[in-house]
Amino acid sequence: MTRQKQRDQDAALSRRTLVQGFALGAATFAGAGSALAQTGPAAPPTTITTPPRDFGPNGAPTTYFWDPDVVTVDPSFNDLAQPNTAIKRLYTGLLWAEGPAWSAQGRYLLWSDIPNNRQMRWSEDDGRVSVFRSPSNNSNGNSFDFQGRQLSCEHLTRRVTRYEHDGTATVLCDNYNGKKLNSPNDVVAHPDGSYWFTDPPYGGQLYEGEPDAAGGPSNSGGKLNPRIGQPAGFAPGKRELPTNCYRIDPSGRVDLVVTEEQVPDPNGLCFSPDFKKLYVVSTGKGPGDTGPGGKGEIFVFDVGSDNKLTNHKRFSECVIDGVKCGPDGVRCDVNGNVWASSNAGRAVGYSGVTTWSPEGKLLGRIRLPEVCGNICFGGPKRNRLFMAASQSLYAVYTATQGAGPG
Repeated sequence: MTRQKQRDQDAALSRRTLVQGFALGAATFAGAGSALAQTGPAAPPTTITTPPRDFGPNGAPTTYFWDPDVVTVDPSFNDLAQPNTAIKRLYTGLLWAEGPAWSAQGRYLLWSDIPNNRQMRWSEDDGRVSVFRSPSNNSNGNSFDFQGRQLSCEHLTRRVTRYEHDGTATVLCDNYNGKKLNSPNDVVAHPDGSYWFTDPPYGGQLYEGEPDAAGGPSNSGGKLNPRIGQPAGFAPGKRELPTNCYRIDPSGRVDLVVTEEQVPDPNGLCFSPDFKKLYVVSTGKGPGDTGPGGKGEIFVFDVGSDNKLTNHKRFSECVIDGVKCGPDGVRCDVNGNVWASSNAGRAVGYSGVTTWSPEGKLLGRIRLPEVCGNICFGGPKRNRLFMAASQSLYAVYTATQGAGPG
């Protein structure tokens, strides 16, 4: 059997065929052991089997040449996926994992555990996980700029912060035209020294940040007390802005680059490797959201030399086999393919990661046993995909590299 045929066979694995295989195997075992050879090749456990695959350190090793939960849709995905390697769960015990970012200099992965109000760190040398920053102001998205400085989007303080090499922190943006930001979600650096970020309303939840002061959109009845659990003197705010995307110029000026009408409830974003395209994810309505509301889609813009965005269009509706694979975080690889986290809810086998060509063609999927919120490429060669998924952190090696930094 050729590698491609074996790959296709693994990709075609389904719950139905697996259950049928188990039933047939039981029957033949009861009748005659010699008949077992006629049931076909053994199928490895996956996210869609019953019982499902155990991704933990004590789970059975994946001994198949291709990980059964790395699924090829288009043959070109075989050039992106790495054979003879397995998806690994690196850590679990989080409340909601988000915003993974890779420090190339420090050789560690940083990510947010939003409800626990902390940032976590996984060290590449020994796999140790530790609390990196607590409190984190309920940080969500993180990234690193071209100088290796950490960027964080903070829900609680409604701002974008940069951590300097000398240990100080700089507030890059906390308002637009004098109005307080909603809850910055994701941020990416541009070679010209600017930073681009999304500003949806999700930090207005009690669970992930700070509800509005009484009368605000996420606390219209005034029954929630946003000062509970906060330091003395904490002053809650109210949502004042639509859900937009902004650019922070190196001079400090903040420009509106994508409006709520163009991409409602913007979430993850990333540039193409040549920085000529900007991808922006539109997710569902947030707390108290009275705007148009997103539909779980990815949009793309052309980026001009003047930093103006044109040619706005839908890149993907993220519907696969009739299942809505709601995107959140996105990253590009060096060939311009778009890797997006997937939230398919209770549709077992569709949460994880989806991979799309620059033209918007689905190439492949990575199945995880949890909803995936965000992703990034990292590792010493930037060829490992890290996946922040609900309560856990996962990783798998690929045959491509992420477009850095962050």
